[in-house]
Amino acid sequence: MSWQPELDELQRRRALAHEMGGADKVKRQHDAGRLTVRERIGKLVDDASFQEVGSISGIGEYDGAGKFETMTPANCVFGRGKVSGRPVVVVGDDFTVRGGSADASISAKPLMAEEMAAEYRLPIVRIIEGSGGGGSVKTIETKGASNLPGGIGGTRAYLLMTDNLSQVPVVGLGLGSVAGLGAARLASTHYSVMTRSSAMFVAGPPVVNRLGHNLTKEELGGSEIQTRSGAIDTAVDTEEEAFECVRRFLSYLPPSVHELPPVAACEDDPERGDEFLLSVIPRNRRQIYKMRPIVESVVDKGTFFEMGRNFGRSIIAGLARVQGVPVLVLASDPYHYGGSWNAETCQKVVRFVDLATTFHLPVVYLMDCPGFLIGLDAEKTATIRHGVRAMAAINQSTVPWCTIIVRNAFGVAAVAHQPGGRLSMRYAWVSAYWGSLPLEGGIEAAYRAEIEAAPDPKAKLQEIETRLNALRSPFRSAEKFWVEEIIDPRKTRSLLCDFARLAAPVLTPGKVSFKIRP
Repeated sequence: MSWQPELDELQRRRALAHEMGGADKVKRQHDAGRLTVRERIGKLVDDASFQEVGSISGIGEYDGAGKFETMTPANCVFGRGKVSGRPVVVVGDDFTVRGGSADASISAKPLMAEEMAAEYRLPIVRIIEGSGGGGSVKTIETKGASNLPGGIGGTRAYLLMTDNLSQVPVVGLGLGSVAGLGAARLASTHYSVMTRSSAMFVAGPPVVNRLGHNLTKEELGGSEIQTRSGAIDTAVDTEEEAFECVRRFLSYLPPSVHELPPVAACEDDPERGDEFLLSVIPRNRRQIYKMRPIVESVVDKGTFFEMGRNFGRSIIAGLARVQGVPVLVLASDPYHYGGSWNAETCQKVVRFVDLATTFHLPVVYLMDCPGFLIGLDAEKTATIRHGVRAMAAINQSTVPWCTIIVRNAFGVAAVAHQPGGRLSMRYAWVSAYWGSLPLEGGIEAAYRAEIEAAPDPKAKLQEIETRLNALRSPFRSAEKFWVEEIIDPRKTRSLLCDFARLAAPVLTPGKVSFKIRP
């Protein structure tokens, strides 16, 4: 006796599952310039490393005698694979089967993917297209009743979707039109990528247009909209680029909070000091300069991986390595509001500082912040409330922190350049300039009576400004030990490498005291 007939049946059912929604639906997917879910998983993970779970799940069709005829596979494919040799959980929507909607889904599959990531402490990558297993109005007819969102079992799915953020790296890929629950799954990540031909929205144009807004998918939720809103971190041209972004992001992080970030070999000279750093900051304080070349110069060559570039643009944020140690880099960008923090910038700081704290990444902050943004728009967007939230996130962080004051450090926002109440490293370039508020504008307010009473108010203003400029020298602050060390900009990398060597042994794995939010 042999079990070969059953093995043949198993193979037949697997072959049907691999046909997905059928040849015509697969062709439609390819004609639209998109890969199928199985092709996507194959290109993301290492060759032959994917082990599928629930490979023959779906809706079977049987004849009158109860004999199996065919099946419609579930529109969720998930399992374990390896990315750059490291195990991950991958879960993907199959748009060729009912557009990825709930009508063809088995809710236990994406739920188990999240459970597996949590239980085995593995990163999870969500490949999302369509509603991501979310609702469809046809569900009312197919199920015979209207679903109550978050009903029995539903709340657990939503809980795990966000709870995993405090346990394992979570990555989302938006590769098509993403709506409803799919949009929530994509936004509930540490890092999200979408292709520029994709779109994401709470509800798509057919629903929104009923409100009187005649919008295309791109106008409503295209990559330009979503990266500027901060809902998506990165937009790329191709799906292959999206997969490469996933590989790079995960390479900086531990598999879970219970381990430390992986330290890589570093061949970049820790004493390298690029000459352009000596003159990169203009003497004219009204002139701007490019911060990204400075970041690239002081971290290990080729390791800076920026995220969220189009949102909160007065802060540059990303991952990098310093002598092989993964770090979070924050850097001011004077091209946007002169480096001032607006409400969006503060939100960005909170998110990335929490990421660093959750996954034990030391923080490097290259600072040029003239304060919180001022004016009517700043007040309307509650900049100060978002600002104190950013300050709280920095103060609650537990990882080593090193700040390089490149130029400006003014006002309440300047307080948020390092955690309060504990030791952190701090250095100032010779171009640094700080105070409660800039002299420009502040003199007129503080010395108004004296200036107005002078025979020549303009000359008096200049006299006061000259006197105060002599006192604001960073060397005077260093005399009082109000700043620990003033440095040659070319020594920055050497000092950061020293910081990384000191920081690495004191990093402690484990869960932090708070649960990070999306």
